Parts: sequence; C-alpha cells; structure tokens
Amino acid sequence: MIQAPTTAITDMKKFSDYSAHIEKVLRDLTLPGGALAGLYEPVTYSLSAGGKRLRPSLVLMAADAFGEAAEKAESAAVGLEMFHNFTLLHDDVMDQSDMRRGRPSVHAKWDVNTAILSGDTMLTLATECVAKVDDSILRPVLDAFNNMALRVYEGQRLDMDFETSDNVEIDDYMRMIADKTGALLGACARIGALIGGASESDAAHMAEYGAMLGLAFQIQDDWLDVFGDSTTFGKPIGGDINNNKKSFLLLTALSSGTPDAQALREAMKLPAGDTKIKIVTRLYERLDMNRHCREAINHYSAKAMAALKATSLSDEAREPFRLLVEKLTGRKK
Repeated sequence: MIQAPTTAITDMKKFSDYSAHIEKVLRDLTLPGGALAGLYEPVTYSLSAGGKRLRPSLVLMAADAFGEAAEKAESAAVGLEMFHNFTLLHDDVMDQSDMRRGRPSVHAKWDVNTAILSGDTMLTLATECVAKVDDSILRPVLDAFNNMALRVYEGQRLDMDFETSDNVEIDDYMRMIADKTGALLGACARIGALIGGASESDAAHMAEYGAMLGLAFQIQDDWLDVFGDSTTFGKPIGGDINNNKKSFLLLTALSSGTPDAQALREAMKLPAGDTKIKIVTRLYERLDMNRHCREAINHYSAKAMAALKATSLSDEAREPFRLLVEKLTGRKK
C-alpha cells in the first residue's frame, strides 16, 4: 500500500542524521488520493506534524549498530512511527484534545469518525510496513510488535482509569508509563537490532535499553510540563496540573505525607487556571521535586546504559546510544 522512496543510507552515526533521514522518507511517502483522499489525507497530515522522530530513528540506529543494516530497517522504522502516530490520533479523541504539536488535531480538523477510521488505517499500514522484513526474522519481529501494541493499549487503559481514581501510587504510575512509553521504545530498539542481525540476547538487552530510556524520557517530560519554558517546550506549561494528571511529580510529592503534600492535595482541587499552576508549582519547589525528578531520570538512564553495556557492541558502536540518553534526558522540549 505505501510507496516509499528508495534511499541510500551512508555513514550515519548521529541521532540527528537518522532523524533527518526518516523525516525525508516520511515526507516522500505516497498514499492513495482521489476518492480515498478523505481516508489518507489525515494520515499524511498526522505524519507531517514533525517531532523528534525518536522511535524510527532508534530502529535505524539499532539496525546499523549490529549490521550496518539501516536501509533494511527503513520500512519497519516507518511502520513504528506510523503506529506511534496512530495512537496519537486516538489519544486526542479520548482526551478531547483539539491541538497536537501546535496545530489542530485530526478530529478537530476533520471529525471524530475520520480520526478513528484514519487511525485504524494507520495501524494496518504500520503492521504492513513492519512485516516487510526478511522471512528469517518475521516471527520474532511481529511478536515484538504485537506484544508492544498490547502493552501500549494496556497503558492507555491504566492512564484513563487514573483520571478518576484517588488511589494511584507511584508504582502504578511507573507501570503505566512502562507500558505507554517504555514498551514502544523497547520494541523499536529490539526490532532494529534483530534486523541488524543481533542475537536474541543482544536484542533483549537493546529492548531493555529502550524501555529504560522511555521511563527517563517520560519523567523528563513530566518535569518539563511544570518547569519548562512554554516557547521551547512547544506547548503551554502546567497542562498536567490543570488537567489533574497523575504525573510523576504529583504522585511522588503526595507520597511524602508532609504538610506541604496535604496542601498540594487541596491545591489540585482548585479550578484550572494560572493561579492553580502557580500554587502547585510553588509547592513542588518546596517539596524539592526538581531533585526527585533528576534522581529518577538519572536512575533510569543508568539502567539504560547498563543494558547497553551488556550487549556485544563495541564502545564505539555504543556511543550514539549513550549520546541519545544524554540528549533526551537533558532536553528542554
């Protein structure tokens, strides 16, 4: 179904190189138009919204690291980015979010039915792309993809349940982000490694690297939502506070059981607005959430690096993955 350009990948070692390459590949994808434009235009629109292209780039990086096989991994990389964007289409419907990456979400630009149907289409296209691997690794690649997909759905269900629950603990939250964020990054690293010819042991270590990177990435994202700069971050600061999201900051702060934690619990009941954001942010500062977040980010980053070190890759081959950890956990957007 998807017609992707044939492109050469040469001497790519930095994340930015892979990201720029996959951006071009996505831009040049050819999807049906004409009578079916109403189905496929939202797919193109969604994929054209930009972003870090973290997931497909990780596929290419892992394939290259184990066998200079980024070209062989290109279709799978597109598929995993397609899957990621499919989840965003449906998430926006469930969250009733009218904006995505600074522009109208698909359901706001078209309608809810279009977002659901085009999202379903992206899921099938994603599976089709991922399945274009060598027959010798088709089963383990599809197993990794399907296991990841189920975990992402499970994580989304937990996230939805958390919205109406007052009994969410930090361990519950970590399980949720391990499914919603960690599972997809882990699958990207595993599938890329398998395409590159990695052993099952190495593929498993790479999956752990991606999963731990995902946890550090999400905690950094939670921190940015409170302490980041809205211009750099790309979206308004304080969205999690106003939406009463069960974030790492909120659950960690509440678990302290201090008078400030009780004040935070009451502050979260305030009407959404700048006043609520300011009060909650000040309480986070008093509860030293900057330090707690940084310690957690460093912890999961170290676990990612330990998994990477356990692979058979040389120090030189590991270096791009080490730099990626630094890039993502020190980012401002």
